Amino acid sequence: MDPTIALLEDLVAIDSVNPSLVPGARGEAEIARRVVLECITLGLAVDVTEIAPGRPNVVAVLEGRAPGPTLMFCGHLDTVGVGGMVHPFEPRQREGRLYGRGAQDMKGGVAAMIGAARQLVEEGGLARGRLILAAVVDEEHASIGADALAARCRADAAVVTEPTDLDIAVAHKGFAWIEIETRGRAAHGSRPREGRDAILRMGRVLGRLEALDRRLQSTPMHPQLGTASLHASTVVGGHELSSYPDRCTLQVERRTLPGEPAGVAFQEVQEILAALRGGDAEFEGDARVLFARDPYAIDPAHPLPEILARAAASVGCAPRRIGMSFWTDAAILGAAGIPSVLFGPGGAGLHSSEEYVRLEDVRRCRAALAALARAFMDGNGGAEERNA
Repeated sequence: MDPTIALLEDLVAIDSVNPSLVPGARGEAEIARRVVLECITLGLAVDVTEIAPGRPNVVAVLEGRAPGPTLMFCGHLDTVGVGGMVHPFEPRQREGRLYGRGAQDMKGGVAAMIGAARQLVEEGGLARGRLILAAVVDEEHASIGADALAARCRADAAVVTEPTDLDIAVAHKGFAWIEIETRGRAAHGSRPREGRDAILRMGRVLGRLEALDRRLQSTPMHPQLGTASLHASTVVGGHELSSYPDRCTLQVERRTLPGEPAGVAFQEVQEILAALRGGDAEFEGDARVLFARDPYAIDPAHPLPEILARAAASVGCAPRRIGMSFWTDAAILGAAGIPSVLFGPGGAGLHSSEEYVRLEDVRRCRAALAALARAFMDGNGGAEERNA
């Protein structure tokens, strides 16, 4: 069997559900050991760093015979949960696809980047430069793995092998999770003069948020990402039918675009609450940011997308330059000064009960990444040399 596909089957067979998403889940320790074994077999220098108990990052390095630029391939080892799946960790091949949890998101990309290193080793290694393979934890939750990687490791450019259908993603959206609370006054339902309804007050907030979302989605579209947006995610309030609710809590998600001001989502909510207070002295409400990640776009002048496009074309791909609606670790690498793009195999079923990756895409991704590594090292990557 093709060693890259054999590795992919091994990775899918390992339960690496993120324990921050599913309490008690097994996490990334076992799959990290499999990646370490593969990289040691290839003769790569391997470093394992525990980012949280039982949750290690794996960084492997293929050194060239002479100094040169550093290129990183990065993928995450964790997956979301397996609710609704019958045999999530039994990899099954059918009609050129491999099924199982994580097959597309993103064990196919991890297998392809390790397969690219194998191809380079079997072809005699790198004449110059350095290739870093980074397999990180926790992307599906808080990206503590990518944060730790970016703090310790440097490269001239990176490819995050998230699933892109073999297109080159040069940008993706960010997000902010915001919690809003409105306050009222508890009272018996028969005594309106004594009670203040926190849920009805939240209705005013929701009306303003809906109007904001309409404005966001009517603005000129980003060339790769479309428009910003927001939605109400959860709402909780009240205790019983015959009582005025004293509190209501709403959680919203705002998707952000490159070029928007930092903190724009929280500022919008603050302005809505201030306007409601200004119109009603009895209105009480406040907000806080639960979690946020910035959007990302590579500098349009950076040569990485063009070098990758030529490398991919040389192995039979025809990549478009696209944007991704979801957030990825590329934003963390980019913020750390590592220009990054996304490029990985296609499939279907992200986070769903039936997930698969196309095997031919995995093979082409592997070949394209190997071709990119050679071209990037030979052309100095358009950047000054730096050491990881």
